[in-house]
Amino acid sequence: MSGQVRQQIVVSGVGGQGVLFVTRLLADAAIRRGGSVLTSETHGMAQRGGVVVSHLKAGDFAGPLVRTGQADGLIVLKEENLPLHREFIKPGGWIVLNTPRPGAAEGTGGVHAVDADGRAHESGNLQAANLILLGFALARLGAADRGGRLFCSPDDIEAALTQRMGDRESALRASIAALHLGILRGKR
Repeated sequence: MSGQVRQQIVVSGVGGQGVLFVTRLLADAAIRRGGSVLTSETHGMAQRGGVVVSHLKAGDFAGPLVRTGQADGLIVLKEENLPLHREFIKPGGWIVLNTPRPGAAEGTGGVHAVDADGRAHESGNLQAANLILLGFALARLGAADRGGRLFCSPDDIEAALTQRMGDRESALRASIAALHLGILRGKR
């Protein structure tokens, strides 16, 4: 990652959706690119279904928490969380949203929407919505070093997945397939 890239991202969802996994993959991608990274997370409840929000700062930052109105992007795994965390987005920032009604949300206020839950269900991998949404974000936003708005590329995330899951071949294959499903959706 070049020294000039600085990006703040908030990832929002509920327990059991893989919010922290998405954040860790993005952090691994930043490190892979040679950058520094800070992360922080909060849990509304310690069980499945409670609100989970994670902050990621890629680049040279002093503290891990993203302030209101300062996030470059917001990744929302549970549509109901959008009103809770939209305030983090700075003017001109982007939102990637998992919603069963992507057409209704798409194009309003920098929102890029996909039915990641529906795609996960269709693929037979119900746990894959987080990676489908991340793949969608990567394709829709593009990598900053290629003129896009996200600091990393699909290759960076695949490398992070391989590093984290390399010894579990079937889980790795399923994860990469889910990522690619999202990438294909994002190119439409």
